[in-house]
Amino acid sequence: MSLDSPVLWLALLQIIWINILLSGDNAVVIAMACRSLPEKARKWGIILGAGVAVALRILFTGIVATLLGLPWLKLVGSLALMWIAVDLAVPSEGNDEAVEASDSLWKAVGTVALADIVMSLDNVVAVAAIAKDNWYLLVFGLAISIPLIIAGSSIVMALLDRFPILVWAGAGLLGWVAGEMLLGDPAITERVSHELVENLHYVAPAVGAALVLVIAFGMRRWKARHAEVAGGH
Repeated sequence: MSLDSPVLWLALLQIIWINILLSGDNAVVIAMACRSLPEKARKWGIILGAGVAVALRILFTGIVATLLGLPWLKLVGSLALMWIAVDLAVPSEGNDEAVEASDSLWKAVGTVALADIVMSLDNVVAVAAIAKDNWYLLVFGLAISIPLIIAGSSIVMALLDRFPILVWAGAGLLGWVAGEMLLGDPAITERVSHELVENLHYVAPAVGAALVLVIAFGMRRWKARHAEVAGGH
């Protein structure tokens, strides 16, 4: 894809958007890990921790993107992506990570990097699915979006609270990408005619998006009713 390709810029925007939606806790982890550092060291802890996190996430996303070329793994990735999308739209309970504050700069950087790896599996799968085999898109999208998350996490969270439709749209987008990924699995393309795959080009992504939104809406309703019953007792 060339730089003037609308497909390239659309995919880039999707990577940035999904990364912001799925990385709300990462900036909190950085702040918690660095909170016991002296003022000057705290800034460096945030910068270095974020830098290491970016490098590791690019590396792991590249590995996942490569593995998705193997038969059946896109099918597994598609199902995982649908679950990630549902999880994004359904509020979780008790999801705060226990992150120990560090009084050493490099210990804080290590804590941030480790926490980012543990917390970012959903990001890695989603971004790899959107970027497909385009390494430039992968690196550029992650390099832009992660600093945005760190610098403006409070603004991003306020926007998501103010406009919940953005979260639902993000979940729908992940469902759409999951449907596209499913059709691209070599195990399916080798067994199904090219004409059928072409006919399902928009149907499968639309079904994936609709399925995610229906399941997420149902789970939210169920959780709300369960909370009301628990509160009544």
